[in-house]
Amino acid sequence: MSANDTGGPRVLVVDDAVTVRAFSRRVLEGAGFVVDEAVNGIEGLERAMAVPPDLVIVDVNMRKMDGYTMLRVLRRDPALRDVPAIMISTESKDSDREQALLAGANWYIVKPPRPEVLVEAARLLTGQPLSAEGAP
Repeated sequence: MSANDTGGPRVLVVDDAVTVRAFSRRVLEGAGFVVDEAVNGIEGLERAMAVPPDLVIVDVNMRKMDGYTMLRVLRRDPALRDVPAIMISTESKDSDREQALLAGANWYIVKPPRPEVLVEAARLLTGQPLSAEGAP
């Protein structure tokens, strides 16, 4: 079936920046996660509905559908409402963090994320041990 059958938790990274997706893939796969990608909120929802991930990591500012809207739609879907979500953004004000949490995020990280912060958050939200072998 899928690579996740033999791999770790499946993470869906939704970001319109190819560099951010590549960075997230490298860091998370290095920590044992299986990573899928989407370039905007619409594609992210389609991928999540096709194969529900164990975690979504969503950028705020994207074309077609922003991260806030994507999370609100995700939270209304009975099959996806409990999937943990990390919102990542360049916005660092408390109001930005509050808006992300109100939209359905479980965690908020300001870009650029430090690799160890991204891995720790992903492990916590997917129930993985924090001190896995080879962890940063």
